[in-house]
Order: sequence, then C-alpha cells, then structure tokens
Amino acid sequence: MEQAQRLQRIPPYPFREIAALKAKMIAEGKEPIDFGIGDPDMPTPEFVIDALCEAARDPETHPYDESGFGTPEYKQAVADFGARRYGIQVDPDGEIQSTIGAKEALVHIIWAYIDPSDVVLVPDPAYSVYKVQTSWCGGAAYPMPLLAENDFLPDLEALPEAVRKQAKLLFLNYPNNPTGAVAPLEYLEEVVEFARKYELLIVQDAAYAEMYYDDADKPHSILEIEGAKDVAIEMHSLSKTFNMTGWRAAWSWGGAEHIEALSRAKSNVDSGTFMGIQRASSAALAGYEEFVPQMQAEYRRRRDALVAGLQSLGCPIEPPRATFYVWVPVPDGFSSESFAKKLLGDCQVLAIPGAVYGACGEGFVRMSLTIKGKDKLAQIEQAINNMREGGVAW
Repeated sequence: MEQAQRLQRIPPYPFREIAALKAKMIAEGKEPIDFGIGDPDMPTPEFVIDALCEAARDPETHPYDESGFGTPEYKQAVADFGARRYGIQVDPDGEIQSTIGAKEALVHIIWAYIDPSDVVLVPDPAYSVYKVQTSWCGGAAYPMPLLAENDFLPDLEALPEAVRKQAKLLFLNYPNNPTGAVAPLEYLEEVVEFARKYELLIVQDAAYAEMYYDDADKPHSILEIEGAKDVAIEMHSLSKTFNMTGWRAAWSWGGAEHIEALSRAKSNVDSGTFMGIQRASSAALAGYEEFVPQMQAEYRRRRDALVAGLQSLGCPIEPPRATFYVWVPVPDGFSSESFAKKLLGDCQVLAIPGAVYGACGEGFVRMSLTIKGKDKLAQIEQAINNMREGGVAW
C-alpha cells in the first residue's frame, strides 16, 4: 500500500539512521566512542524516582488528567520555578500547559497555527522537527542562517521584507542545539519587537535552558521581556535538566491565547502526561537548586577535557557556552559528512555531520558530551588519541 505523500516527502529521522549504523559496528565487534545522540547518561535523581514510586502507588494518579492543562500541583510547581529561576510571574490557570516532552509541544504548536502556504521562520542549522512539521502542515520553512560571525543568532535585518510580512511563526532555540550559543536578553528584546511589528508568534525552544556553564551565560526566558506573552510561547523540558528523557515530562508557558491553542491541538491527539510523572516532576523542580549545579559541574569537566583535546590537535575551537554539545569545525578539505566518516572509520569516534541540521551546518560536526560507560574522561582521552593516531589534524 502506498504511504501518505507527507511521509514520502521527508527524510528518515536522522538519529534513527545513526543508531542503526552504531548497532552495525557493534555487531562487527567495533564499538565506537559515541559522541552522537544527546541523551543524558547520568541517572534520574533518586529523590525524583522516590517521588514517582510514591505517586504511582496512589490510585488518585491512575485516571486521565481530565484538566487537559496539567494537574494544579504541577502547574503551581512550574509557576514557582519560573518565579525563582527567571523572576517571572506566570498564571498556573491559563498560562501553563503540561506536555509530553518538549518535542510534542513543538509539533502541536505548529499544527495549531500553520495552514498550507503559511511561512515559518526556521533557524539553520536546527532541530529537524521545526522544518519537518512545517512541511507536514503544508507550510513553507524559510531558513534563518546561524553563522559564527553573528554569534549563531539569526540576523533579522537580513530577512526580505516580503518574507517578514508573510511569516506566521518564528522559531528560536536558545541555548542552541547544535551550536551551543546563548541569546543575550537584548537580542530577545529585539525579537519580541520584531514579532510585534510583523504580527507573528515566537516559539522559543528552551529545552537546554538549564544546561549552561557560567553565571555570565545564564540563559534568560523570553517571558522576562515586558509584553512577551502577547507574541511568544516557550517550551521547557525536564529531560536534560534532570536526566529524564524517557519520562517525557515538560511544559509550555506563554500568553493564554497561545496556551489555549496548544491545548486544543493536544486534546485531539493525546490524553496528557501520567499524573504520577507530573507529581514526580513537581518534586524535581522543587529540588532544582540542590541538584542542577552538580549536573552542570560534571558536564563542565567533560566539555573542558574534549575542547582541550581538540585544541591539542590544532582545532580552532572555543568552549561552548551552553548545552552539552560541542560544535566542531571540520579540517580543510573535508565536508561535514566526509569528516564524520573519517572519524568513524579511522578513529572509531561517532560524531554527527553538521549538515544533518541544515545547509548552514555544513563545515561542522556535532559532538555530544553525553557518553556511555563508566569513565567519561578516559573515553574522551581515548577518542582524542584515536583521532591523533588516525591522522586527524587542523
């Protein structure tokens, strides 16, 4: 039977192919040092697991969450977190939506707003969901290049006036996957002003908001800007912050109009997050100040080791300011794909070609600091040694 045209016109999800390639190598007895998919390798904190176990035994958590927006307890925990972390006031009743991971929210906000022929401004390079879901809705994704000379921030002034007037959504992702860039508050203010002028909605993917290294780079919420709720919705996740990727626990916050649109789309597709997970997520947010600095310190150790190792090979790279990704320029004479193949074939090091994330990702590979196995620093050192022995140099 012929598949739907919408499925035929998109490429396979890239990480599925990478996982298959890794599995093939392992079957051949050549397990690579894996800097590929960004899935936290540390366990979920025990206090969160304990909260889930207790909640799962409570029959009150077993039915559907009929509210549609999330339990009152979870929404209040999110609002309290927003006040502590960002100094913002978000109404639990109408400005917060519990979601089954940030990815789901990103998908549904596109379906809530985009009709065929609508224009969506999408960063390049970027998480593939923005562009693919726009295509599925029949919309047109217009790329906004993220270039090193612009600190990997979209140059709004470079957008043609006709495109600005046609655009309905504008996607941001800061801290940024894959570049590791952080958006200063002044830039977010410019984007909010741009959205007001051209009457479009900002969708800020803040999944990596708590994955930063220095207080000077502490990411901002776009809702810190006065009036941003009118033109913005922001997606947050517990996945990276608390090592909870498989739990699918997240939220969105923003103006009531946009939260209502997201909720209406969701209610026709899913039945909400298990209330036991919402209760455990509330416990996670309450323990943020105690746990998160430990997580950040561990990734800082790995970042510094990998960056120092790459620099020892001549790589012209500076430490990323946020996320657990290192955006590595490829040596002269290589494309992102050919360099990734050399790393894998000659060095048994798995990195992701930057071109997977868009045309402007060409010339880079992404290396994730989430590494399986016990001794992370030893694996980083081994990877650098493998690269040196494999003839990798800049």
